[in-house]
Amino acid sequence: QVQLVESGGGLVQAGGSLRLSCARSGRTFSSRAMGWFRQAPGKEREFVAAIGWSDGNTYYADSVKGRFTMSRDNAKSTVYLRMNSLKPQDTAVYYCAASLYFSGSYNRGDYDYWGQGTQVTVSS
Repeated sequence: QVQLVESGGGLVQAGGSLRLSCARSGRTFSSRAMGWFRQAPGKEREFVAAIGWSDGNTYYADSVKGRFTMSRDNAKSTVYLRMNSLKPQDTAVYYCAASLYFSGSYNRGDYDYWGQGTQVTVSS
């Protein structure tokens, strides 16, 4: 069984920073890419960022470009999302996901495994 476990969420003031982590465990599998998505109350789950597992290429939603940075540690099978200059509209549950076949996809349907989510709340 493949597991993705997120951590690092919390409450932060606007302008602050957080770093999310997503640890991958379970049976060995070759994922093409990892992604972060978020879902605010009453809204659909939306793409935030993705990274190619082998080449390290990164992709970002326009709304977070320049503020968020995604990175990976292959040895630890962990990806990170560094979030700076946080805004109240960044408040959401953040989900980590793994895609077996697609690199850099913005489409949540292209991701095969999902974590349980971690809450990020940005106060104004």
